[in-house]
Amino acid sequence: MPLRVTFVAAARSSPLLAERFEDDRPLDQAGWGEVERVAHELLPLAAAELRYCSPTPRSRATGEGLGYAPLVQLGLRDCGMGRWRGLTLGEAMAREPEAVDAWLADPRATPHGGESLVDFITRVGGWLDTRPVEDGCRVVAVAEPSVIRAALVYALKAPPSTYWNIDVRPLSTTSVTGRAGRWNLRFDGVSAQASRA
Repeated sequence: MPLRVTFVAAARSSPLLAERFEDDRPLDQAGWGEVERVAHELLPLAAAELRYCSPTPRSRATGEGLGYAPLVQLGLRDCGMGRWRGLTLGEAMAREPEAVDAWLADPRATPHGGESLVDFITRVGGWLDTRPVEDGCRVVAVAEPSVIRAALVYALKAPPSTYWNIDVRPLSTTSVTGRAGRWNLRFDGVSAQASRA
């Protein structure tokens, strides 16, 4: 059997439009409430042989709240945003509209002085490719939605611009199976009870 890596998106610490680049705020009360509501559904992932998380406070808290006791992985950190760190997209646009346009249009651009989208995808893909290769090994990784988007672009060998077309919701799960350089996106079936809801 191939290696299976299941990504769990960290709970949100703010409304979508208030999301900040390289957000290092902890989970708020609403985020904790979300974790508590889905913990019973996501608890079985704690049986994974390896459990990891992004270094952000909300990823660590989500992993702990779900009972995973995850190990922090620097390779799963958010994209380095340079001088835009801590800003919302709207704030960056208000300060540097041409730079934001360049960044959104060119995956190799680094107008913020940080990491390019291509470098971010490559870094996250490198982390994915260096997971243990033991047959049947299950891995769970709690990460920021942006990290999961980067992992999916890498796994599918999609053009970097595809990153902008992937929507990863808080506390959603996404799995890839395979080995270094050969990954497949995996969709798991929905139980009959869940499909009635």
